[in-house]
Amino acid sequence: MNSTVIAWDIGGAHLKAAMLDDAGKVLQVLQEACPLWRGLDVLALAIDEVLAKLNLSLNSAQASLHAITMTGELADIFSDRHDGVIQIVQLIEAKLTALPTSQQTLYFAGVAGLIKFEQVAQYTAQIASANWLASAFYAATEYHQALFIDMGSTTTDLMVIADDKPQYVGLTDAARLKSGELVYTGMIRTPLMAVAQHIAFAGKVSFVTAEHFATMADVYRLTGHLDEAEDMCETADGQGKTLADSARRLARMVGHDVQDADLTTWKTLAHAFKQAQLDTLKQAALRQISRGLFDPLAPIIAAGVGSNVVKELARQLNRKFYDVSTIISADSDADKSWACVCFPAYSLAKLALREIKSL
Repeated sequence: MNSTVIAWDIGGAHLKAAMLDDAGKVLQVLQEACPLWRGLDVLALAIDEVLAKLNLSLNSAQASLHAITMTGELADIFSDRHDGVIQIVQLIEAKLTALPTSQQTLYFAGVAGLIKFEQVAQYTAQIASANWLASAFYAATEYHQALFIDMGSTTTDLMVIADDKPQYVGLTDAARLKSGELVYTGMIRTPLMAVAQHIAFAGKVSFVTAEHFATMADVYRLTGHLDEAEDMCETADGQGKTLADSARRLARMVGHDVQDADLTTWKTLAHAFKQAQLDTLKQAALRQISRGLFDPLAPIIAAGVGSNVVKELARQLNRKFYDVSTIISADSDADKSWACVCFPAYSLAKLALREIKSL
């Protein structure tokens, strides 16, 4: 197992890790809730949880390389991205150097590739929020041309793949927001007030309350698209995740109490919010398609917790659809499914293995 790799994707809401053997097959893929805005202690605990589940406690170590990417530097506990990268890297180094055997760490710096700890301070701008590029680079090794869409809990990344490489316009969050390659809407954490300002309800159009009463997780619980195992984030009111709980929160978005209508009515409202989000993503997808860089019949490739939602988007755009699970090497469907959800971590592990073998 000399070339076994663990890739970490340190987000602001989740910590994801993918462990691959030297043949590139998934050994384990894990996701832990990690609301980083509450402090670095939360990340430290999540790292400990992952290490324990990967059987990498202080009593044993099986990985020769750890590759790390992140978006967690955006958490508002940090003064800026540079500060966030530095503090996260320092924590990672402290955790991994405490393991009983030597653990090599490399950090993904986008187009600069994998760099060593000693170089991090020079490359914080490239390390910050680069996890999408790891996914795009790996996806481009498997697909000649496609529109790659990774819909996560908070954001959605859209990337044109043509001529066997990602055809990105921007590299930073600011540039990608302008190019439409980054859309701040996701499957779980997005507040409904950010999805629509008015919505069809009970035969009329209602304004939507500008309050954090409910999130898209409530919508997708009601529409049946959200897997319970992937539903790790807290709810808007800190209460339960049953259909009744989600309906109660959703009702408040249109000024009602849940008892004002039956569950079918609230499910219909959930579908309206789902379509509002899909309409936003459809415009972003059409913008990328309009660049004319690939064949008009090129498929949509999906990753992330929202891959089933992207499947619906592909249907509305009349395009072929493939889930990235079809290119994931794993023994079980469960491992493939989690690798799809944690695709940046899986992709980074694959890229790191290739670099090891090229040396």
